[in-house]
Amino acid sequence: MSSICNPEPIRIGLVADEPIRLAGLASILDRPARQSRAKLLPVTGSITELLSGATPEYLVVDLHSSSSGLKALDTIRRARPEIRLIVIGPEGDDELAMNALIAGARAYLDPRAGPKMVRKAIEAVTEGSIWAPRRVLTKLIDRLLKVSESRLAVTVPQLTARERQVLELILMARSNREIASQLGIGERTVRAHLGRLMRKAGVDNRIKLSMSALSLFLLPEEVANRAMSAQGGGDTVTSSSPRIVT
Repeated sequence: MSSICNPEPIRIGLVADEPIRLAGLASILDRPARQSRAKLLPVTGSITELLSGATPEYLVVDLHSSSSGLKALDTIRRARPEIRLIVIGPEGDDELAMNALIAGARAYLDPRAGPKMVRKAIEAVTEGSIWAPRRVLTKLIDRLLKVSESRLAVTVPQLTARERQVLELILMARSNREIASQLGIGERTVRAHLGRLMRKAGVDNRIKLSMSALSLFLLPEEVANRAMSAQGGGDTVTSSSPRIVT
């Protein structure tokens, strides 16, 4: 019974230049987990130390400045391409935020994010979601939807009926758990479909799939409209609020 109520702890690596910022991130993870959620265990050390061995599976990277930020992400992705990154970067640098997401980051936060928001973003990533400011996602959608004529001329990848169902729900910002429940399949099956969709799209993460799917797979107009509406957020979301895209 206790194993069901208390999932295995999740180790979260922390990378920050300033000890005080490192301590602040660690204190956020040290807080008690909410019911049915796994405890988050902070793991500190240099990037080299954190990338050695099999753990952790998640890494919070405080870029602190935009000058060498993408180089740090590139180093991490080359050493551990499977690791899931949560990036904290400079405020107002939307270009860096978009590049970080395109490079494979699963979340992007700026220094204004409080402890609760940082915790929510990390939990979202551990559950298979992506977290980023709405304005950044809007710009990223606009950029990736500007497909060149040569790209449009490429043969459209063929999808099975089930792959199309999964893709449409991904575009509706549904989590793996929600997709599994709605389609009556297991989460492992959803992840398998997601992997095939990413291979067909030639991308390596969920956000790139979402951004390229509307043009690459030539989905019906009503699907595109529903996807844009879902990614636009609800009435309680403001232009500066974070948005989870699952």
